[in-house]
Amino acid sequence: MKLNTLTIEQAHKGLERKDFSAVELAKSCFDAIREKDEKLNAFITISEDQAYQSAEKIDKKDRSKNKFGVLEGIPVAIKDNILVEGIKATAGSKILSTYIATYNATAVERLKKAGAIILGKTNMDEFAMGGSGETSHFGPTKNPSNLEKVPGGSSSGSVVAVAADETIFALGSDTGGSVRQPASFCGVVGFKPTYGRVSRHGLMAMASSFDQIGTLTKTVRDAAYVFEQIAGLDKFDSTTAKAKVPEADSLGQELKGLKIGVPKEYFVKGMDKQVETVVKKAIKNLSKLGVEIVEINLPMTKYALATYYILMPAEVSSNLARYDGVRYGFRAEAGNLLEMYLQTRRQGFGEEARRRVMLGTYVLSSGYYDAYYKKAQQVRRLIKNDFDKAFEQVDCIVTPTSPTTAFNLGEKFDDPLTMYLADIFTVSANVAGLPAISIPCGKANKMPVGLQFIGKYFDEKTLFDISSRAESIF
Repeated sequence: MKLNTLTIEQAHKGLERKDFSAVELAKSCFDAIREKDEKLNAFITISEDQAYQSAEKIDKKDRSKNKFGVLEGIPVAIKDNILVEGIKATAGSKILSTYIATYNATAVERLKKAGAIILGKTNMDEFAMGGSGETSHFGPTKNPSNLEKVPGGSSSGSVVAVAADETIFALGSDTGGSVRQPASFCGVVGFKPTYGRVSRHGLMAMASSFDQIGTLTKTVRDAAYVFEQIAGLDKFDSTTAKAKVPEADSLGQELKGLKIGVPKEYFVKGMDKQVETVVKKAIKNLSKLGVEIVEINLPMTKYALATYYILMPAEVSSNLARYDGVRYGFRAEAGNLLEMYLQTRRQGFGEEARRRVMLGTYVLSSGYYDAYYKKAQQVRRLIKNDFDKAFEQVDCIVTPTSPTTAFNLGEKFDDPLTMYLADIFTVSANVAGLPAISIPCGKANKMPVGLQFIGKYFDEKTLFDISSRAESIF
């Protein structure tokens, strides 16, 4: 077995037994990147020298006094909108193509403290805006299962790096499904914690009330290991919560007596029939775990996508205002200040970023604020109330992750409304701030299919227990 194909758990045990060194583990990943990434385009920046230096320090440690931490010596890839000090952070955009981060994101700082080895920064839809991995200034990322298919987005590079064994695990960000949807398309585990569980300090803001750093891993247990290290209160992020973080080693508890809800609203007209068949079979198989399957109603679900695509662009238009050519990043040549502003944003932002800024500016304008933005915030509360009522009946909710499998490159690129529908099953968790995870549950159209579990606020423990047991039967 090649070292780059190992899970976190397997690699950790191998390092403990001295079956191989941290340098050898990192080298195996870099060899895979050199072999595959020219076709996949998963990475924007490779930090090979820094990675080997970190790995050598780990190998030289006196193990009589210092036992291996679970992430110590484990290679990780970081989505390029999460800051790593001294390394370029482009967010997949021309406007930040020369920007070098001056500090570490809190999640990165905690990974470094845990001894993880950063391999580099991964490709992504520009400023996390996209559901296919095609809007990056640095070119599209390809699905390793079929190079003619999209990998999903916006965490396209992170998910492909894990699926293609170019890294052991990766960090992504999830605003409307940007970790879970590509995980479904590529056949890996994508996890989004409860909003406020993981600090957003050092994550470039897209839509601040939705954004959350998530994980891409090969197993649910691996996701729990990473979550255990990066979650928790942070003085740099006032939205973080002081709540107990579940221990990964406690996973696999008895599930008998738990109730899993299946919302009928998630099986919509137009859903791929093969995907529907695979998902329904997977849900039926969950009964083997001793859980009770209960049909529930989430009537406000039908408004979640519209709500998201009003509120998210509004926050985008505010957050992207800072990229003006004055403070950092790309600056266009112009004869006066106003023209410099206009040309910098026109040339620096891609089409999708400009589209969302314009939409957001429109819904926040004085004539339309009450009709759109305010109303969407009210509906957001109703969607949250829906979930609160549902969780009075059940312990967890199960749904499809995506209505389709990965589609062809270019197929939906010029049809943004159709592209936005790829998020239809994932956005609700972000609108409500709930934890959610996607695990592989089979194949349709010869491509991976994901099953999504949505949990109660700050109850990632139950989410991990159920999904870790579920992955063992698929």
